[in-house]
Amino acid sequence: MTDGVCFPEGGDGRRSTTATGRAVFADSVRRVDPALAARIEHTKDWRGGYLKPLRDIVIAAAMAPGAAVTISSDGLDSARRRFSFVRAGETTTVPEAMRRHSTPRYASVTVHGGAPRETDLSLPYRGRRLFGDHLREQIDRWVAEGTAEPGFGEALHLLLDNPDWLDLHDIDVAILGAGAEMGPTRSLLRWGATVHAVDLKRPHLWERLIATTRSTAGSLRIPVLLGPDGTPPFVVGGAVHPDDDVNVAARAGADLLQRAPELRTWLDEIEQPFVLGSYAYADGAAHVLLSVASDAIATGLLDHRDDITLAYLATPTDVFMVPMGAVEESRRRWDSRGLSGVLQTPLRLLNQFEPNYPQDYLTNEGTPFGINDSLVPQQGPNYALAKRLQRWRALVARSEGTPVSLNLAPATRTQSVLKNRALAAAYAGAGRFGVEVFDPATSTTLMAALLVHDLRNPAAAANPATPLENPMDLFAQGANHGGLWRAAWSPRSVLGVAAVLGMFESRA
Repeated sequence: MTDGVCFPEGGDGRRSTTATGRAVFADSVRRVDPALAARIEHTKDWRGGYLKPLRDIVIAAAMAPGAAVTISSDGLDSARRRFSFVRAGETTTVPEAMRRHSTPRYASVTVHGGAPRETDLSLPYRGRRLFGDHLREQIDRWVAEGTAEPGFGEALHLLLDNPDWLDLHDIDVAILGAGAEMGPTRSLLRWGATVHAVDLKRPHLWERLIATTRSTAGSLRIPVLLGPDGTPPFVVGGAVHPDDDVNVAARAGADLLQRAPELRTWLDEIEQPFVLGSYAYADGAAHVLLSVASDAIATGLLDHRDDITLAYLATPTDVFMVPMGAVEESRRRWDSRGLSGVLQTPLRLLNQFEPNYPQDYLTNEGTPFGINDSLVPQQGPNYALAKRLQRWRALVARSEGTPVSLNLAPATRTQSVLKNRALAAAYAGAGRFGVEVFDPATSTTLMAALLVHDLRNPAAAANPATPLENPMDLFAQGANHGGLWRAAWSPRSVLGVAAVLGMFESRA
């Protein structure tokens, strides 16, 4: 049995990811919509039948401001009760493990960069680097083309108007998954931040992170395992000479799943306010476990500190409550299809080329809203649960007064996507349907810039004092969805066609 955070063991002795995910989602909505909870519990083929229930949960959450927080809180409570923690053959709950294993286990090594701080926002994009007016023009183009929501453009223009916001020498950011492809580590270091890095014990990963730090104006604090007698390793704290970098990389790192309690203790040693960013990713069920472990760390810190800001990235391939402006633009594009729309009509019998917004919804107060369902079945219910846990924590934490930066990242050509042949092909053909897929360097820089905006602008949605009509507006205001929200067609209904077109284009 593997130590660390794990799925609960069922009566048959197996650890079922399907049964656990279904139960957590049912628990999340039980108080708000008991009938939906019962329907989820009776969905036998959860792997094939999870798409509509997850959509219905978002609809239920959107109906009243309190519903979103109730669903989020109950979903987190269910996960906290159900997931287990194993160490040395003993199984406990995750909260109990976080209380029990709090003894310091990691010392700190700090690596300092020696380069000047980058003072202006620049963006790598399609083989060019955009600055100043060229960057502003591209931001406006994304908004005009429906790739991103207006709030995205407003946030980045405000950041460009205040270049001093990019001086992050006063900012500390703890990053769970510091080496993740979608993480903001490199950008934050370039702008002078101190990054408290958590990632696996993989020397090549740490060599890359340390080399990156050396070429920037930032600092990297690294966890290094204490000796068996509790003594520090060969070097602790202060500046590390470059000659020691390989040795540091060989000793650096910790498994978030196995050492979540001790990593919480290590992060709690940070004396100043800091941002806790959750960016760790893994394939399949391990991604859920990483979200549970990250949430346990966040909960443990928030229980006795009031100087934490949480940061997450939302995936565009999920279900969102969206503003009516996006709905109306999508329908305008649907009505403008012309002859192609006529030719596509027969295919709708096969659930292809369906409209993005077949109906409107009204909150209990009578406010209209749209539901964008961009769930991708190839990613599966585990991915959906992992990302939904993060959204739930964001909503609960913000409702309790904690600042939360949660920005919607566009579809991106990450390695995890490209190794899935169906998704890679669909991404390659997505442009035919008004969806832009971004390169990782572009997405990470944009998302890091939005994080800085959220930290510096007191009127940002990240600030719990900023009023929102619905808590889920947190996900929508600055969204860069790549065009999924404003496209004419339901994303899932053109996924297969996009994949076929993408395969042909890749062979051309």
